[in-house]
Amino acid sequence: MNVEPVRHLGRGPSCLLPIDRQEAKSRAPPAIFHLAIPRVMRRSKQFPPRRSMVIRGTPPEGGRKAYAPRSPQGKASWEPQASLIPHTSAPLACRISVPPLASLLPQPLEPPPLSQLSPQAQEAAILDDLLYTLMGFEGQYIRYVDSYNPSVEKDRLAGPSFRILPGLDPSLRDLTISVLKMATYHSAIEAFVEVQSRAEFGSINHALCASIRKLLKDYLILVTQLENRLITSETFSLHVLHLHTLPTNQMMFQVYNLAQEILKKNALVDDDLDDTIDDFDDVDNILEQLREGGELAPGGMSKANRCTGGSVLRLLTERLSRMSGDPAARALLQTLLRDASRPYMTMLNEWVHRGGIKDPHNEFLIKEQKSIGRENLDVDYTDEYWEKRYTIREPEVPPQLGAVKQKVLLAGKYLNVVRECGGVDISTEVHDVPKTFDDPRFLDNINAAYAHANSSLLDLLLTTHALSARLISMKHYFFLDQSDFFTYFLDLSASELKKKSKDVNVEKLQSLLDLVVRQPGSIAAQDPFKEEVKVQMNPTRLAKFLVTVVSVRGFEEDEMNDNASSITYTPSVAEEINNNAMTGYESLEFKFSIPFPLSLVISSKTVLRYQILFRYLLSMRYTETVLVNAWEDQNKLIGWTHRSKDRNVEMFKRRVWTLRSRMLVFCKHFSYYCTAEVMEPNWRKLMARVDSLSNPEAGAAQEAGPKKVGRTVDELMDDHVDFLDTCMKECMLLNVRLLR
Repeated sequence: MNVEPVRHLGRGPSCLLPIDRQEAKSRAPPAIFHLAIPRVMRRSKQFPPRRSMVIRGTPPEGGRKAYAPRSPQGKASWEPQASLIPHTSAPLACRISVPPLASLLPQPLEPPPLSQLSPQAQEAAILDDLLYTLMGFEGQYIRYVDSYNPSVEKDRLAGPSFRILPGLDPSLRDLTISVLKMATYHSAIEAFVEVQSRAEFGSINHALCASIRKLLKDYLILVTQLENRLITSETFSLHVLHLHTLPTNQMMFQVYNLAQEILKKNALVDDDLDDTIDDFDDVDNILEQLREGGELAPGGMSKANRCTGGSVLRLLTERLSRMSGDPAARALLQTLLRDASRPYMTMLNEWVHRGGIKDPHNEFLIKEQKSIGRENLDVDYTDEYWEKRYTIREPEVPPQLGAVKQKVLLAGKYLNVVRECGGVDISTEVHDVPKTFDDPRFLDNINAAYAHANSSLLDLLLTTHALSARLISMKHYFFLDQSDFFTYFLDLSASELKKKSKDVNVEKLQSLLDLVVRQPGSIAAQDPFKEEVKVQMNPTRLAKFLVTVVSVRGFEEDEMNDNASSITYTPSVAEEINNNAMTGYESLEFKFSIPFPLSLVISSKTVLRYQILFRYLLSMRYTETVLVNAWEDQNKLIGWTHRSKDRNVEMFKRRVWTLRSRMLVFCKHFSYYCTAEVMEPNWRKLMARVDSLSNPEAGAAQEAGPKKVGRTVDELMDDHVDFLDTCMKECMLLNVRLLR
């Protein structure tokens, strides 16, 4: 028999191919499409060959539009239309319009009923149709069910259901139905690959689809081999075809179930409608996401309903765990997980080794808030840069990173600080890093990157920016350590500090402080950071501020410090009057200009604690000065020095002298307790930890074995805050009953 040459485009032997590509591009008159059936089969005399058809024109809109058959000169003809589909964001998606349904075929072109064919002819016809359905097309006797519409995306994603025309032998029907399941899986998987390859679904889904395409290529090779066996082998039967397709059927079943699970999470196929409604009812989270610079996914699908990035890897890992008892399914899922994790590992290596985020689809476990930068840190060194600029997206954390996600976060954060300060060169390329999750070096790679980032930032803080010298300088000014300069400053500014706080000339106090710290012979004269100390007046009384902070609802003593910097104290009318009577001694405090990156360790919260402790020590110093002045007055005034004849007056004087003396002794002892027994021991512990970071070899020399990560920058931050918290607590500044 004569066989027409086959011209393939896209999927399957029955795909439509334009004869003149240039003519199609120039939008010439409707092109002519040839559809030839190159099938050479063993056919009985009762089974007629397929008819060749010529399809002309451009496609109609909608897959179920009726096509009006025309019968010129009494001959039946069928002229459906086809066209190219517009481009989508999926570059490899099929652009051929959906073929017309077989149910719309004119009656004169219908094949003879199966009941009129012999069993051998039925088997030959069904084998021929199965090869078409396995490629995703209808056959002559195997067609889509009436409820399936290939032009509807949800129907294509769910996969077509097939019906067999009546009259087929029952034994053949059972085998055919079994093979048709694989055809359903193939069509659904192809639709899944086209949809999930769109740009909005991210690089992890793209990598997964690329891996599935490899499986579909092997599937098409199997169909080609089956067709070759059908043509060349006389013993090839439906039963043989069923046996050959069993392993591939199981593989396609696993991929189909995985695809359906991802599509349900993406709300692209029908599942639990209530879950989607609940997600859209979460208005607060949606508004917060938009406020932070986020966006809703294309097509009205919120990011909460998207299964991308780490969510896909989590789903694959969970399915791999459930299917661990099936060797074939386990090998398949391991391959898919390995391929899908490659772009994620690329982003992970870029983050932990270079501190950069290349995540155009927002699917990495680290979220970057670009609106929070370090531009204003020199003026307002808040903690937002460290705590909020880089955060973890919990839904995007794959199970493989669950135990080390904090290390991943900190490694990139440390390198970002180093890169912005230019303290260490991190621009060198990193080679020989793991590319997939199943690489045995996976965890070692993260631990090594974390150790390198930590040591780089510690070297930047301790060596380049002299953190220890900065802390010692702050101790001189805030804790009045070796404070001969401060005593001189109080003597010079006594006339100004006796005024009401609102009347104090801050510029004059700043000039006096600059004069004092430059005085030769004082400890401050040798301080390299003396220019960064500034004078300011706090309009709120210390006790009232502490009562407000500690008494805020829901605060505990150890929780107060995490939120103290965000407390805004609003005094009442009576307190406002009382605050207006504050003197300069009660309002005076220092502020320190902390450059980046030291502002990460000496943050606004820690500076606030320093200021509270300074005002507390200053109040005791001022009270002691007042009591000493009272003693001088008692020794100068005649009324106090002259002995009265009235016994009651003398008893009153004695009680006043005793009270003043006891108060003075108490102030001196309590000041000694706060400085020598609270601050100094805790300070030595803090500096011992800082020194251990500066000289890690000293502690490592005593330990044998492999090198381990020592103390980290975050632990250093916690040590600093804990030191100040301990000082405040032991100085009884967090006891509400004592403050009131």
